[in-house]
Amino acid sequence: MVAIVDTGADLSHPDLSAKFVSQGRDFISGHANAQDDQGHGTHVSGIVSAMTNNGTGVAGVGYNARLLPVKVLNSNGSGDYGSIVQGITWAADQGVKVLNMSLGGAGGTQALQDAVDYAWNKGVVVVCAAGNDGNASPNYPAAYANCLSVVATDQNDQKAS
Repeated sequence: MVAIVDTGADLSHPDLSAKFVSQGRDFISGHANAQDDQGHGTHVSGIVSAMTNNGTGVAGVGYNARLLPVKVLNSNGSGDYGSIVQGITWAADQGVKVLNMSLGGAGGTQALQDAVDYAWNKGVVVVCAAGNDGNASPNYPAAYANCLSVVATDQNDQKAS
């Protein structure tokens, strides 16, 4: 099971709806489901586990992976570390094996590091975006030791801008 800690997910998306283990949780508004109102979390969910061979959309890289959507970012794609910390902790307590965070900021906090460490110590592989701005500045939570930090490259295998 993969937690997508992001803007939520389109729970009725034809390429994803059968992949969700539950409707997740919304740490922005407190709703019992993680319905996406921005689109980024749905996009990431599709990369991870969109259904294959159904003539719709794309094929996810983890075609057998089950998804747990966790909404920690609002309709503008913004959020705060408090919501992210809650989302990480909750997802780890749900028994996920992988926790994906395609999000981050320029500074870290002890609470954020503690949440990442909490998940890691429960056996969760924590995958975090290192940033898409092409610079060498650390991005958090990706800069923490217990994160698998991932960065994008362009068609020439150079840092993405």
